[in-house]
Amino acid sequence: MTITLIFLAIIMATVIFWLLKQTFNVEPWVSDEVADEVSGASLDLKPQAIALTTFMAVATSLFALFASAYSLRMEMPDWRPLNEPLVLWTNSGFLVLASIAYQWSRNHVATTDIGSKRVLVGLIIAGIFSVLFLIGQLFAWQQLNDQGMYASSNPAVAFFYVFTAMHGLHLLGGLYVWARSITKIYEKQDIRLVRTSVELCTIYWHFMLLVWVLLFGLMIAT
Repeated sequence: MTITLIFLAIIMATVIFWLLKQTFNVEPWVSDEVADEVSGASLDLKPQAIALTTFMAVATSLFALFASAYSLRMEMPDWRPLNEPLVLWTNSGFLVLASIAYQWSRNHVATTDIGSKRVLVGLIIAGIFSVLFLIGQLFAWQQLNDQGMYASSNPAVAFFYVFTAMHGLHLLGGLYVWARSITKIYEKQDIRLVRTSVELCTIYWHFMLLVWVLLFGLMIAT
């Protein structure tokens, strides 16, 4: 249970820190057209940030519940530790690079024109590495299947499939928003909408990276 509590505490601390930072840095009751043009932090764009925060809080609770179940289940006598596929280390590197590329795009979209090629290139690179991560996860599944290790073979294997599937589905949802961000750039939509989309996606990718690191760490440590 100690591992589960640490898992929950780290993710929740990250979400709360980001929420408080947004709260203290922005005065939503103040409308400043000049500031809005620069940061996109006006009141009419706050619902997106609130929605993302709520979603991350729910996702955190979901992952924490499964981590708790994992910790309890591994104490049963039929538990046999799983040797995680080595490709997961490469996959983790892909997700780290995707997060870095997103952060790079966020830095440029906040200081340059949204039509900047650097912003678009950064988003494309982030998307490519994210897709490579998902493909790598499927490859890990295939490796286990080739070894005859199915969900019904061992509780540890079943949890591996559950963890990677849940995380992969959340990342797929993020890729949908990623595609919309690129579409907004091509359609030259409102600068505030584009910047907000990139900024929130960056935060989500950092969140997904943190969740994966903790899940991966939990699995290899047990």
